[in-house]
Amino acid sequence: MKRVPVIPTILVLLAVAVMVRLGFWQLDRMHQKDAQIASYTAAVRQAAVIDSPAFAGLDEALLYRRVSFACPKVASWRTTAGRSADNRDGITQVARCEWSDGSPAKPHAVEVEAGWSNNPASPAWNGGAVTGVYVPGGLLGYKVVADPPLAGLIANARPDPNDLPNNHWSYAVQWFLFALTALVIYGLALRKRLKA
Repeated sequence: MKRVPVIPTILVLLAVAVMVRLGFWQLDRMHQKDAQIASYTAAVRQAAVIDSPAFAGLDEALLYRRVSFACPKVASWRTTAGRSADNRDGITQVARCEWSDGSPAKPHAVEVEAGWSNNPASPAWNGGAVTGVYVPGGLLGYKVVADPPLAGLIANARPDPNDLPNNHWSYAVQWFLFALTALVIYGLALRKRLKA
């Protein structure tokens, strides 16, 4: 035992303990994500449309619910890769709706995925009534996927909470494998040292 290096052994065991703890943390995150996806799936099944006159920020309670609001002004358009309701790849046209409540602060804004197209040109739509599904994503952290689509565009693929990634299981396995690898490598090095 006198030939066993104490400080390196302690450091390796501490590193292994941290990696094991991170693995269990990822397992906890996996269960949390499963619960979140189940909650979003239940929200999708709710038929009631929430009338939301303004969006001041991300409201977790509304995610994957149908919302309806008036877009008073389209401040800008952008395009992003998208998929249509009939599973074709192409371009999603995204409108940035803005409005002010009269305060000098930055105007309220929400991104609306107006619809799918093969044409990158901005549609001729300057605002109006919007109904759609409120989901995470976009430049603001949240967006509305219009349903029905706007400006004569084709319907986007309907948002599905089950498309959200839940790869915490694989992360947990990686941390446990890192811990095991560290133990095996240190064990082999220690064995070689003791034999010398």
